[in-house]
Amino acid sequence: MDLPRAQSNRRTEMDMNIELLTTGLGWPEGPSVAPDGSIVFVESFLSQLTRWDPKNGTSVRSYVAGAPNSCVHGANGELYVCQNGGTVGPWRAAEMTTAGIQRVDPSGHVSHILTEVDGMTFNGPNDLVFGPDGHLYFTDPGTYAPDNPDPSRIFAIDPFGVGRLVHEFKVPVFPNGLVVEPDGSIVWDESYTGHLGRLKPNGKLEDLGKLPGDTPIPDGMTIGAEGRFYVTDLSAAGIHVLDRNGKPESFIPCGKAPTNCKFHGDTLFVTDAGVLATTSEPSLGGSLWSISINGGGSKAVLGTIGEIK
Repeated sequence: MDLPRAQSNRRTEMDMNIELLTTGLGWPEGPSVAPDGSIVFVESFLSQLTRWDPKNGTSVRSYVAGAPNSCVHGANGELYVCQNGGTVGPWRAAEMTTAGIQRVDPSGHVSHILTEVDGMTFNGPNDLVFGPDGHLYFTDPGTYAPDNPDPSRIFAIDPFGVGRLVHEFKVPVFPNGLVVEPDGSIVWDESYTGHLGRLKPNGKLEDLGKLPGDTPIPDGMTIGAEGRFYVTDLSAAGIHVLDRNGKPESFIPCGKAPTNCKFHGDTLFVTDAGVLATTSEPSLGGSLWSISINGGGSKAVLGTIGEIK
């Protein structure tokens, strides 16, 4: 379907080096950069984690069942995965599984490390990031269904594997991508509202405003130089660049339906689903891109939850 494009200061390939790294992917999301510079991302339609490097291209890292939504590297070679159970819009996985946080150990062993907190089972974890306190923070918006939304929550897991509820939204907003700032503030984007929000360490909530465009659908996000936010927008087919207070600075067209992004030095790696999640049929039209950004972004915090096998 045709959706309006965001109108802000547009950058083009003339302004920066945008490179297509690989294509033929099944709803790629949640890229994470390994210490050796290789990229691991999820392919939700294939229920797997995929590894890419410039020499060998793509290879299967791990099969995790269901529909993984995002992954992040740990401090000891392990990976942590947001597992939503097996949904991408109306699509359902051949092998459904329990929604929760999974860990993939260096040995290849896959396990659920958390599926509920204080009796609250998860609706469908979506994105995750380690904070400077070593805790693993993640959004839990459930299945994308604006007409019949699940409750919206943000949780955290401490290094010992104990989970806690960080924030429960009064109305469903579909908290999607999230980052943790150096002072411990949590910032997220909302797919239902198009807004960004911030939770300060003192408990104060801040509305950072709505993304440009008539119908923005923010997905993943990351932090760039000077605290800027880089937010992927499925409907606008690109990435909004905002200052740390949410003021739009520029827009980078990239792919057809960018889902998430992460920095490694001056390179921003972007996963692109290639299509919107509107049918029950899977698509293998996704791609992985790289964009050279002057100043780059913040270095990822690496943590560990529990005992690694």
